Amino acid sequence: MKMLIWAIIIGFIALQGFIRLAPTDGARWHIDPFAASDPAPGGVKRLVSVPLSPEEALSRLAAIAETEPRTRRVAGSVEEGRLTYRTRSAFWGFPDFTTISARSDESGAEVVILARLRFGKSDFGVNGRRADAWIAAAGF
Repeated sequence: MKMLIWAIIIGFIALQGFIRLAPTDGARWHIDPFAASDPAPGGVKRLVSVPLSPEEALSRLAAIAETEPRTRRVAGSVEEGRLTYRTRSAFWGFPDFTTISARSDESGAEVVILARLRFGKSDFGVNGRRADAWIAAAGF
């Protein structure tokens, strides 16, 4: 029985280590969200039009993303027109990747947020809530 308990503990620690230490390939996640197909289960794609310049819209979203807990930029810049962030869940440390981009349209800017998870098939709606919260906080 002791061996089983130790095996479970070691397995848990190994899984935690893998999830938290797996390297992030920014190029894999820093894709054009306008051209991307709908994300796999657990991911979301939100598209909004705003009466701002693309740079101003992205600057607002970047300021919000960079204050989020457990979130860091992995690629891109406002000048590039696209930014990708990794946000880790509080307990497990599961990484979710969110790419934001903006381009000009007739009303100002079209903004897209593409959020997807790296591991698993469900995030219990976390990516959708995060995207919606960023949109609301930006005043879009």
